Amino acid sequence: MTDQTPLPPPKRVKRASLIERAGGGDDWRRIVAPPAAAPPVAVAPPAAAPPVAAAPVAAPEPVIVPAIIPATPEPVFDVAPMPAPFPVPPVPSFGAPAVQGAREPAPLDRPTGAQLFRGTFHAIDRKHLRERGMIEPEGPVTALLEEFRIIKRQLLQTAAETRAGRGPAHGERILVCSALPGEGKTFCSVNLALSMAAEKDTEVLLVDADFAKPSVLSTLGLPGGPGLLDALSDPRVAVEDCILGTDVPGLFVLPAGNASGSDTEWLAAARTAQVLDRLTSQTRGRIVIFDSSPVLAASPASALALHVGQAVVVVRADMTSEAALRDAVGLLSGCNDIKLLLNGSHFSPSGRRFGTYYGYKD
Repeated sequence: MTDQTPLPPPKRVKRASLIERAGGGDDWRRIVAPPAAAPPVAVAPPAAAPPVAAAPVAAPEPVIVPAIIPATPEPVFDVAPMPAPFPVPPVPSFGAPAVQGAREPAPLDRPTGAQLFRGTFHAIDRKHLRERGMIEPEGPVTALLEEFRIIKRQLLQTAAETRAGRGPAHGERILVCSALPGEGKTFCSVNLALSMAAEKDTEVLLVDADFAKPSVLSTLGLPGGPGLLDALSDPRVAVEDCILGTDVPGLFVLPAGNASGSDTEWLAAARTAQVLDRLTSQTRGRIVIFDSSPVLAASPASALALHVGQAVVVVRADMTSEAALRDAVGLLSGCNDIKLLLNGSHFSPSGRRFGTYYGYKD
C-alpha cells in the first residue's frame, strides 16, 4: 500500500548576492538562489545474494541541442573589411607616452564569425586604472576582481539564454546606470567591461552613453573622437568607424560623440534600432555595455532602456534612498530585466573576503 502522506514543503534558502533583481509589487527586491542539489542515495545489493554478472547498462540517449543561428538582417550601410596587417600608429595615452606594440587582437581572441570592428587601436592607461583602485588588465587577482567575476556571471548567463532563444530580447546589451550622480555607475561599467573582456569566448564593446558628462575615455586614457551620437544623427557616419580598439584583447570602446541638445530625441528615433543592430548582428559572443547617465538626472537612460535586454542600477550603500531607487526603476520600465548592484559597501553579513584565498598556502 502506497503511503499517501504529503511531504512537508521544502525550506527556502536565502543567500546573499551581489546582484538582486528589481521587479514590481510590494516585494520589489528579491534574491534568486539556485535550488540545493539532492544528496546521492546509495543502493546496497540484497544480503547474501549469490554473485551475478552485471548486465550491460545502455548508455543514455544523447540530448541534441539545435544550434541557434541569428538571422542576418539586411545591411543598413556597407561595411568594408579590415585591412591586414593592421597599421599601428603611435598614439598618446592620457598624458603618458604611447605604449609600443599595441596591436589588433589575434583572430583566436575573437569569437568565431564575429564581424570585425574598424578603427585605430590604443593602449589602455593601466597606471591611471591602478591609481583609481580599478581592475588592472593582466594584474593580480584582487577582491574587486573577484567581486566582478561573480557579478558578470549572472549577466553572461542571461545573454547566453537570449542566444538560445530562452532569455529576454537583446540580452547581450546591458545598460548600466544609477539613480543619481556620484553613485559609481562609470566605475562599475568600466570594471565590468574589463572583467568580461577576460572571458575566452566573449568580445566586449563599452559604449559611453552619458552624453552630458562622458567619462569612459578619460578613465581608460583614450583619445576623443566621433561616436554614437554622430552615427545616430548623420546617416553617412558608419558606427563601426567610430569604435576604438584597445590593447586589451576583446575590449573595444565607442565614444559618446559630439554633444547635442537632442540626444534623447536621437535615441528615440527609428534609426537607433538599426545602428545598435549593427553592433551585435552576425555575432554570437559579443556583449555591449552602455554606461548611461543617471536616471533621475537626465533622460537618455530611459530611452536606451527600450533597446537593451538587461539593466543594472548601481546602488550606493548609505547614499541611495529607497524613494530614488523606486523612481529610477519605474523610469526604466522599458527593460523587463532590471538588476540592482550594491556599490561601496564596507560590511558583509556573510563575512565574505573575496580575493584573499589567492596566494594563500597551508
